[in-house]
Amino acid sequence: MTDSPQDSPPEHSSTDPTQGPPDLDAIERDLAAVEAALPRLDDGSYWIDEVTGDEIPDGVLAADPVARRA
Repeated sequence: MTDSPQDSPPEHSSTDPTQGPPDLDAIERDLAAVEAALPRLDDGSYWIDEVTGDEIPDGVLAADPVARRA
């Protein structure tokens, strides 16, 4: 039986000791961005650019789910 891509671990796993220590600053930035996005989801402004007030395109949010600007 061969491994399918779904069975293989991610290429850059944070639990892989050969990848070096995790970047805690990057993890904190990601967490802060998610925490900022949650209230925007609740109040319906998640899809709105915070500066222009225009809708953020789906492609932008697909590439960066915590984007605050288009």
